Amino acid sequence: MAVKFEQTSDGEYKLDVCGYSCPHPQVYTKKALQKMASGDVLTLVFDNPSSGESIIAMCDNEGNDLYERSNDGGMSIWKIRKA
Repeated sequence: MAVKFEQTSDGEYKLDVCGYSCPHPQVYTKKALQKMASGDVLTLVFDNPSSGESIIAMCDNEGNDLYERSNDGGMSIWKIRKA
């Protein structure tokens, strides 16, 4: 179980925090977004449903756009555009 943060293309990143429970997914998401430029997109993959509410609140507070949410076999896959 290791956090995986990688650039997938120009302006696009992926953060996989599967296997982690609250508050770790939100903390790692915040750290990843801090490394990104405004307008960059983060694809966030996590499997702890209770983390979703704190990630939504963080995005709202920081002005980031959570514009896509999907689920695949117990994993949530969200796309966040950094403000």
